[in-house]
Amino acid sequence: MSSKEKLECLIKQQGDLVRKLKSAKESKEKNSNSISFHSNISEKHLVALNNFLSSESYICGFWPTKADQELFELLTTKSCSNFDQYAHICRWYNHIKSYSKNEQMSFMSPSNDSLKNIQKVFLDCQIDNEVAKLLELKAQLSCENGDASNEVQKFILKTPKGTRDFSPQQMAIRESVFQKIVAVFKRHGAETIDTPIFELKDVLTGKYGEDSKLIYDLKDQGGEILSLRYDLTVPFARYLAMNKITNIKRYHIAKVYRRDNPSIARGRYREFYQCDFDIAGTYDLMIPDAECVRVVQEILESLDLGPFVIKLNHRLLLDGMFEACGVPPENFRSICSAVDKLDKSPWEEVRKEMVEEKGLPGDVADKIGHYVRMSGKTELVEKLLDDPNLTKIRSAVEGLEAMKLLLHYCELLGVNKKVVFDLSLARGLDYYTGVIYEAVLQGDSQEDGATSVGSIAGGGRYDNLVGMFDAKHKQVPCVGVSIGIERIFAVIEAKLFAAQNKVRTTEIEVFVASAQKNLLDHRMKLCKELWDEGFKVEQSYKKNPKLLAQLQHCEEAGIPLAVIIGESEIQKGVVKLREVTTRNEVEVPKDRLGDEIRKRLHFNMNGST
Repeated sequence: MSSKEKLECLIKQQGDLVRKLKSAKESKEKNSNSISFHSNISEKHLVALNNFLSSESYICGFWPTKADQELFELLTTKSCSNFDQYAHICRWYNHIKSYSKNEQMSFMSPSNDSLKNIQKVFLDCQIDNEVAKLLELKAQLSCENGDASNEVQKFILKTPKGTRDFSPQQMAIRESVFQKIVAVFKRHGAETIDTPIFELKDVLTGKYGEDSKLIYDLKDQGGEILSLRYDLTVPFARYLAMNKITNIKRYHIAKVYRRDNPSIARGRYREFYQCDFDIAGTYDLMIPDAECVRVVQEILESLDLGPFVIKLNHRLLLDGMFEACGVPPENFRSICSAVDKLDKSPWEEVRKEMVEEKGLPGDVADKIGHYVRMSGKTELVEKLLDDPNLTKIRSAVEGLEAMKLLLHYCELLGVNKKVVFDLSLARGLDYYTGVIYEAVLQGDSQEDGATSVGSIAGGGRYDNLVGMFDAKHKQVPCVGVSIGIERIFAVIEAKLFAAQNKVRTTEIEVFVASAQKNLLDHRMKLCKELWDEGFKVEQSYKKNPKLLAQLQHCEEAGIPLAVIIGESEIQKGVVKLREVTTRNEVEVPKDRLGDEIRKRLHFNMNGST
């Protein structure tokens, strides 16, 4: 057998192995009673395991299992016990090591469900390793075939999962939306900042509750453990603490990154923009909070997305409600995270998660269900203030009094018709301390698929976040809102597509055209004069373009005006000014051309005014 034939055979075997592993991953054919860790623990495995343990105490959750004991034995056998560069593995390894051999052997067996995440981590690493071997074999075969000198590599042309490219039409829509949002932010006196797209991992760790597992970690570069920013709020809090800023009203529009399961159809990505508006400083209760609600209303109305509602709730009320229902304080956040799923899942599924996955007694879950299915306005606040189960809990009363004041201010600011007090609103992020809110489109998902994208804005009060970064734990109270810009883009793009509306991708106001040959010099001089006057102008890049082709370009690109020159116009010192949509033409003296263009552009923008 020739060397080429041997390589082809190896490639086939390796390809079969990769397909088998991918099939096992998709069909979940892995043994559910044992991790079956790959015996070859590579650096990739250690990096992935370290990332996994950054948000987990043990391999299968909150208690050590035989899965931890099995992996501990494997790492010890393979002499991989030096984990200085892997802080989370080191913590886990030393903790398992602290158990005696008999205690390790008595660890309970892991449940099927608890194994899924770590199985995926190791299976993904094994697939990556085997794919790398397959690519190496294919490269060797290319050398055998004499292709190495060609240096032409075939790429799979696609964007990474959870990301996308944007066409000129899509970018035109995005820029228009950004302009409208920024106009609202500035109307309310906000100034803008910017922060790096990555932060020290310690800055982000522990701020997002269960969502911390969605943080993208970066490879160690120069001794700093870094992660891509998950949102714009935590970097903002770090910025305030680092610069000793105690009051600011800021907006920030930038990309953030989440290692989530993407859903392009529903506007959920791994790389996406956030638009944040925040008010930091010590002020009287609920005044800045009410203005944030007003900002959300102004933005959504300016974008004309259709009917919407802004849901309001209070974190103190949620904690008081949980306490009144009998939830242990250490479980408040995990139960809050479950309640936060009520906008996507029915109560029955949320209850099942509380009871079966989070160990909550069924009667306690039923008490929570009684409250979280309530919504209304001021009358609901009054009703709950008469509830003896809540009134004996101090935090519940504080939350209800705050909600009553907020709804009063919302009425004064003219947003009372758009808000609803909704006890199912939880927002799972750990840093919220007071009011929380979320804006949701009210379109019928069956009749109007464009609006079935979930929440499109959310936020709340986070008074303790800045203090986490300050050496003296000095607090700077903050409240803010984040606009779900990607979901808004999905709605607007769908509506424009359905209406078959054409989107202009440039802002060209005037096209300089020639009616005859050999007039390029005159066209270029006229372009220069119009550019000097501040107009947005272009011309054909051909020396002798046909007039019909030039005018057709104007119509296709939506350019409102065309200036046409010919030999006779040059001799008379005039030009023809053509309105592209009506095709009306008038002769204009060349020295009055700028004034005439301004007048007609103003007329086109403002109608008959």
